[in-house]
Amino acid sequence: MPNLRLLTWNINSVRLRLPLLAEVARELAPDVICLQETKCPDELFPHEAIAALGYAHRAVRGMKGYNGTAILSKLPFAERVADPNWCERGDCRHLGVDLDVPGGLELHDFYVPAGGDIPDRDLNPKFAHKLDFLAEVTAWNAARGPAKRAVLVGDLNIAPLEDDVWSHKQLLKVVSHTPVEVAALNAWAAAGEWHDAIRHFVPPPEKLYTWWSYRAKDWLAADRGRRLDHVWCSQDLAGNLARHHIHKAARGWTQASDHVPVLLELAL
Repeated sequence: MPNLRLLTWNINSVRLRLPLLAEVARELAPDVICLQETKCPDELFPHEAIAALGYAHRAVRGMKGYNGTAILSKLPFAERVADPNWCERGDCRHLGVDLDVPGGLELHDFYVPAGGDIPDRDLNPKFAHKLDFLAEVTAWNAARGPAKRAVLVGDLNIAPLEDDVWSHKQLLKVVSHTPVEVAALNAWAAAGEWHDAIRHFVPPPEKLYTWWSYRAKDWLAADRGRRLDHVWCSQDLAGNLARHHIHKAARGWTQASDHVPVLLELAL
């Protein structure tokens, strides 16, 4: 088959940004789209409109107003239904499917808690939740062993490398780039022996961002970005990585998400 085109995007409301999703589908032609922060209960998910874009196979896990994940695919898949209830919250932060491609492919779509503004678990329950979530997912991954023929994508809400942020020094005490978060993300990656598929193509010290804050008056001129969106692949697929694309232009669209789509091509 031709290269498999996988895309991940924190869409920040699938119903609000349905026209932008159509634009992404048209411009990038992904075979599979993994969304985060869909902000949509399952019964209101726009299945018909997304099917019209060519995505006949869909798995959704959503709730009203916040969080939510979805996997939209042109290829058949079987949903993994035995996912953990992370932190016993039922807050729709993970979907897993088995894609029907030659050799099979396990695909996981994650939305890690953002963690609030104060990087202290005792003072900030949201930060405590983030660290607890990361600990749980690391233990889950360790119990499953090294990933095989697998891809993990999503808004992991952590920029781990110094070159994943506009200023390492200024962001060391800012949630998403603190040492405790970076250590937790690295432990998760090590538990599954994951390979950083995007940094495979863009090694440090080149800067790499997927998110630009709404707070910036001119996000493009300031360019104070962070790499919060990730694509990891199992070690056995590292040799199959064909191409990547960060669709930075999407950040400038009307009613844009503050995250941009990230595309990976795999030769299978």
